[in-house]
Amino acid sequence: MNFLRTPLPRDKADTLLLLASAVLVLAPHALHLPWWVSLLCAATLAWRAAITLRGKRMPKAIVLLPIAIAAMVGVQFSYDTLLGKDAGVAMLVLLVAFKMLEMHARRDLFVVVFLCFFLVLTNFFYAQGIGTAVMMIASVLLLLATQLSFQFTGAVPPLRTRLAMAARMLVFAAPIAIALFFVFPRIQGPLWSMPGGPGAGTSGLSDQMAPGQMSNLALSEEPAFRVRFFGRPPLPPQLYWRGPVLDAFDGLTWRRGENTASGRNLRLSVGGPGLEYEVTLEPSQSRWVFALEMPGELPVVPGHELRISPQFELTADTPLASRVRYRASSHVEYALQRGPALADTNRWLLLPYGFNPRALAAGMALRALGDPAARVDAVLRQFREQPFEYTLAPPLLGRHTVDEFLYGTRSGFCEHYSGAFVFLMRAAGVPARVVTGYQGGELNPIDGFMTVRQSDAHAWAEVWIAGRGWLRVDPTAAVAPERVQSGTNRATERPAPFGIDALRGVNPFGLQAGAWLADVRNAMGALNNGWNQWVLNYTPERQRSVVQGLQDKLLGWPFGVALVLAGLAWWSMKILRRRREIDPIDALYSVLCKRLGQAGLPRAQDEGPSAYAARILATDAATAAGAQALGPPAREAAIAFLRRYSAWRYAAPAADPRLHATLKRLLSQVR
Repeated sequence: MNFLRTPLPRDKADTLLLLASAVLVLAPHALHLPWWVSLLCAATLAWRAAITLRGKRMPKAIVLLPIAIAAMVGVQFSYDTLLGKDAGVAMLVLLVAFKMLEMHARRDLFVVVFLCFFLVLTNFFYAQGIGTAVMMIASVLLLLATQLSFQFTGAVPPLRTRLAMAARMLVFAAPIAIALFFVFPRIQGPLWSMPGGPGAGTSGLSDQMAPGQMSNLALSEEPAFRVRFFGRPPLPPQLYWRGPVLDAFDGLTWRRGENTASGRNLRLSVGGPGLEYEVTLEPSQSRWVFALEMPGELPVVPGHELRISPQFELTADTPLASRVRYRASSHVEYALQRGPALADTNRWLLLPYGFNPRALAAGMALRALGDPAARVDAVLRQFREQPFEYTLAPPLLGRHTVDEFLYGTRSGFCEHYSGAFVFLMRAAGVPARVVTGYQGGELNPIDGFMTVRQSDAHAWAEVWIAGRGWLRVDPTAAVAPERVQSGTNRATERPAPFGIDALRGVNPFGLQAGAWLADVRNAMGALNNGWNQWVLNYTPERQRSVVQGLQDKLLGWPFGVALVLAGLAWWSMKILRRRREIDPIDALYSVLCKRLGQAGLPRAQDEGPSAYAARILATDAATAAGAQALGPPAREAAIAFLRRYSAWRYAAPAADPRLHATLKRLLSQVR
């Protein structure tokens, strides 16, 4: 291990720097590549590092060829193709790793660097958050420093200096990149996705519900959508975001039935002022579009055509594979299909044969209560007064799910309560259906956006009563009212991550733990939301708006003239400043020549520093009238200065970071 104690030669240091750059670029791909690809790349890079440190020879092609062929077979086996986004990225990652063992010329180094630059872009196929952007900037910074290392033909500056040079290159390129981002024509659709490929998001509500499904969603903290209200937001009990409506029950699963009627002639009457808001919906690969109950008009989603079903479900014409933003207006006071009779009443009363006999008998017994509203209150009173429990981890249920829940486990999540409630209502002769969506939301006081997460997924019920229409009934609120008031986390009392529950007192910084963590979370949420709004969601429509705004300002001749004059003044000052710029070492040399000239030893115009030093050394004080003003210490300092300057200017010695200080000290002795 003696090679670790001695300075590395330049070629080894540059190769290790290239390996470090490749590791920084390849590491994020381990999150989505097959495990064997990541393991093979790690082994290949470690092999190349060992060869570099020990000074061994590179492996022959006869050794690498079988490994490369086996890797291609593995990619084909893992993806069933060698083409496409995922298989292509895997092949490119393996190519970079294998190329490390096949570098025989200087051009091979640049091939690896340019391949790594391209791999930086492919990371955005899988993640586009701020963390990914920061890591990719760090990767580009190290790659630029590596590329600069290969460009030096003489002495190589320290790594810190090369990193600073790379950082300056990024800073100079940033204004151009920002300008191109805002004004370069953008294509419709997501920037970082392949045509026809999967989008970024895959989680969300489906068009069916079975016990345990929503509890899985409730464990996810991923945002479903973000909302910005143009005014005061509604109260938590009013935050019901409508999604799929389920009416068909087979004894185990609730599903959406077939819609045979048109949703154009719905009877909806609204009251009170409308709530104006803007929704930023995350990609979900589904067609569901969410709005606060009840939207007064159909929202407009750019790039999609929206449809409304007879159950007031909003769907897009194509799956939402990218983030979309739309404005909507809703009324929390409404009446849906109010009237003396309901069309297709039997559809909302159907129950499967041979399932849940006890619940069926209990529901039929409720018919003795003549008023349908009294039957609803009787079931809700049963949920409130009997020992029912709200939990995300209920016991498993068998064939008769409703019976086992109502008269056995009495523990469940929102789908248990809403499904059992609708079953009892239908058995009692009251038309009822299950509505799924999201309930609640977390308001960020920093940016004013409300985040609705997957953990806010919820299921409630609707019952139809003559003269009143479809009414929302949330049986979960009868058991756990805190679920509606404060969300799933408060209702289930899940332990906070990293033992935060233990920090109820004061932390070492003197801040209340709860308030401190909430502030950090709000700040991170606002930062991520700003990134999503202004970077990831910079659509062609927003670009046209920005460009039009710039045009309107630039068309005003005073602003335009002022902008042009300011640009010309800045450019002129930059040129003049560049002409006045002089190397610090040359500046010291000019001062020395001026002082020697004042002492009677002026430098000839065609005289170099070495010849100048030789003439000063050979000059006798008696033969030079003005030389008497220059004492022996000053002459020795001047000669030493000129020799060092000549070596720096013409001999290209090893880099001396203290040269400027040394010359400045010698110059101070020439008086």
